[in-house]
Amino acid sequence: MIHEKSCGVVVYHIAKSGIAEILLLHYPEGHWDFPKGHVEEGEEELDTALRELEEETGINDAEIIGGFKEKMHYFFTKREGTVSKTVWFFLAESKHKNVKISHEHVDFEWLPYKEALERLTFENARAILKKAKQFLA
Repeated sequence: MIHEKSCGVVVYHIAKSGIAEILLLHYPEGHWDFPKGHVEEGEEELDTALRELEEETGINDAEIIGGFKEKMHYFFTKREGTVSKTVWFFLAESKHKNVKISHEHVDFEWLPYKEALERLTFENARAILKKAKQFLA
């Protein structure tokens, strides 16, 4: 079995209306998820999450909300075999909504919590978003 580790960020922005909007990325495979990516050798988890956020969205000034770190685990299959993947998520606020998505994605959206929950493709991602909302409450 292949083991992979990634880190990502649940990013939100407080709109002028006062409502928090969550950033979701649309992946070429068709699913909607949070910005995330592989940990590089010698890299700390938080550093990975922030690097991936910047690479995938152009956001480089997100403010990490201390105390939130949630783990997601799942399995998938690729040519080399079954992959056991762990993803650590952090929570951050962006002061702006300027996004420049990378070639790794086909679209993005800033959505209010309820809509983001519906748009997320996978149940484990919805669970992370629910924990983030509870943490902020």
